[in-house]
Amino acid sequence: STCLTWSIHTPRVINAEKSEFNEDQAACCQISIRRREQGLEEDEEWLILCSTQFLTGYYWALFDGHGGTDAAIIASNYLHYCIKQKLEEVVGGITEARPPMHLSGRCICDSDPQFVEEKHIHAEDLVVGALENAFQECDEVIGQEMEATNQMGGCTALAALYFQGKLYVANAGDSRAILVLEDNIVPMSCEFTPETERQRIQHLAFLFPKLLDGEFTRFEFPRRLKGDDVGQKVLYRDYFMEGWGYKTVDKADLKYPLVHGHGKQARLMGTLAVSRGLGDHQLKVIDTNIEVKPFLSCIPKVNVFDFALHDIKEDDVLVMATDGLWDVLCNKEVAYMVRSFLAENRTDPHRFSELAKCLVFRARGKKRGHQWMLDDSHEASYDDISVFVIPLHNRAED
Repeated sequence: STCLTWSIHTPRVINAEKSEFNEDQAACCQISIRRREQGLEEDEEWLILCSTQFLTGYYWALFDGHGGTDAAIIASNYLHYCIKQKLEEVVGGITEARPPMHLSGRCICDSDPQFVEEKHIHAEDLVVGALENAFQECDEVIGQEMEATNQMGGCTALAALYFQGKLYVANAGDSRAILVLEDNIVPMSCEFTPETERQRIQHLAFLFPKLLDGEFTRFEFPRRLKGDDVGQKVLYRDYFMEGWGYKTVDKADLKYPLVHGHGKQARLMGTLAVSRGLGDHQLKVIDTNIEVKPFLSCIPKVNVFDFALHDIKEDDVLVMATDGLWDVLCNKEVAYMVRSFLAENRTDPHRFSELAKCLVFRARGKKRGHQWMLDDSHEASYDDISVFVIPLHNRAED
């Protein structure tokens, strides 16, 4: 658990003490985005020395590794660099009131500004695009690094960027971020699992059936079909269906489902519990030569929160956490803990990091015999638990 205030200091990290091995990784830092003016050489020293030539962003990220820590470690060391690089590539468009059609400053067609306006393109869209591109590049780097060192594994990625008065949350995986405001809870991400992305995954299998190598069926059924089901009409769903229909079962339907199981037990190709993330380039379905990576997406969904449209209070925070927290606590329970803890600890200068610590220990429960249990006698989380609590009120001005 950790907290980064808007002034730079070393964040505190508290281990949940269930094991010495933790696949979660975290990162937080300032990101300085360099502005370049037309006609100036990139290596002119004054550009580096003049602080007005930089835009500053604040960055936090959580990575939940699977199949080892390697991908999560690379991502924690590299994703922020990718974001900085991608923002600098479009910074000329970000600093304009409306992004120009040509970043070079030329105007080939007089009506270019009108075309940009018709597409409703704003500086915010360039930041979102930079984040999407950064995840893509980071995924490629992880693939190259893992192949070079003969390592396996992948990780989910949840990143938050505060930039020019807006909070951008980019998520690829099943970690979660929520804003806990005085009178509201604002979800800033959604989980990507084989179940939530069933249609995207099925559609890919429809377009490229060779990816299944004759071992899987793309159709979804309420349960795994058996030989006696052949010839029967059973409930099913295909990629274009939100609803359900009936189909007559043939032998091909008896193959292993592309997405199988329910809830936390749902698996993609019987292998992975997540459908988006970084890495896993070498991952294959056990005992086959079938690659899982084509069905995994490294592209995040980015949600934006504009602080100018909200009256931020002293105890308003962003909570970011890996699925170890959300498996046992819902948004309302976390929000209740946040509000009550902060109200009772108004004078503690470390109250946000202490709150993060409390959330970790609440989710990990207490040991009773051989089991870890929550206060309500439900099983506690056995997963790695990582939490950021980020105060929103005393933000640094750009």
